[in-house]
Amino acid sequence: MKHLVLLGGGYGNMRVLLRLLPNNLPEDVTITLVDKVPYHCLKTEYYALAAGTISDHEVRVAFPEHSRLNLVFGAVQEIDLENKRIVLEDQESIPYDDLVIGLGCEDKYHNVPGAEQYTHSIQSIEKARHTYQTLSNMPARSKVGIVGAGLSGIEIASELRESRPDLEITLFDRGPRILKDFPERLSKYIHKWFVDHGVTVINNANIVNVEPKAIYNNEDVYEMDATVWTAGIQPNVVVRNMNVEKDSSGRIKISPYHNLPDDEHVYVVGDCASLPHAPSAQLAEEQAEQIVQVLQKRWKNEPLPEKLPEMKLKGILGSLGKKQGFGFVADRAITGRVARFLKSGVLWLYKYHNG
Repeated sequence: MKHLVLLGGGYGNMRVLLRLLPNNLPEDVTITLVDKVPYHCLKTEYYALAAGTISDHEVRVAFPEHSRLNLVFGAVQEIDLENKRIVLEDQESIPYDDLVIGLGCEDKYHNVPGAEQYTHSIQSIEKARHTYQTLSNMPARSKVGIVGAGLSGIEIASELRESRPDLEITLFDRGPRILKDFPERLSKYIHKWFVDHGVTVINNANIVNVEPKAIYNNEDVYEMDATVWTAGIQPNVVVRNMNVEKDSSGRIKISPYHNLPDDEHVYVVGDCASLPHAPSAQLAEEQAEQIVQVLQKRWKNEPLPEKLPEMKLKGILGSLGKKQGFGFVADRAITGRVARFLKSGVLWLYKYHNG
């Protein structure tokens, strides 16, 4: 009996399960999924959980049930490639025949003093809950700084504005304009939304220090009652500690078939994998589709295709509160209610297929 172990219940490994269960799992294969929490989390919606506009229950999806799927809830301590086993904290080790590493990411603080100690995060459901508690309990007219104006920073800033119109919110953007790698039309639309809704945007920001009640942007000091960090990610610490070849961002270099170059039984999916695209839930799902194809061929001792299809992403969709949104889909910029409706539809479809 072959044993497939999936580390992490994120978007990539959920897609692996969706494609293998219930009818495409060979009779001689069992699966063990390891995750810290007993449900799949909709990480793309953590911004709304932290802002207090949706409940905790709305970002959770139950893992599937199957007679040959074993669920283990605990923290991974080490991936022992030499002995083909997963070392867990306070639990017995788990041996594997095939392994998919999908442990996700953590905040990257870029060596900014005080950033890790004095900022709040939305990189895990536990941290998003803690951020919600802080933001929801703040007195009126409190000052909140959000460092990083990528998709997460934009969405939490806009959602928090709707949730707490009494707060003073400042968004610090490292670029000359919001989403500088996308059409200027999107940048202007998002910037105008923030101006119209009383959110201050600081472009060309360079945060050099964070204190419990202040943010230092070069020589300028901004008093803050709370700071949320959305200014970069890095692979999970377990992955960072692995003795394998990585890229400059600490992500694991993989073969064209998504496995370690010297180990065809160990695959890497999502934020931990070195890929030519920025990490995203969409990319993890596309990658997982190909990993399942490779696994099934190897289990059947069939030859692999000479080349896997290029992974093509459909675009991005983001929200500006509950009524407005923005996106870049099929090389077209879209804004307003249509973009927000599309994002809500994508989320509904995901829950429908995985629920």
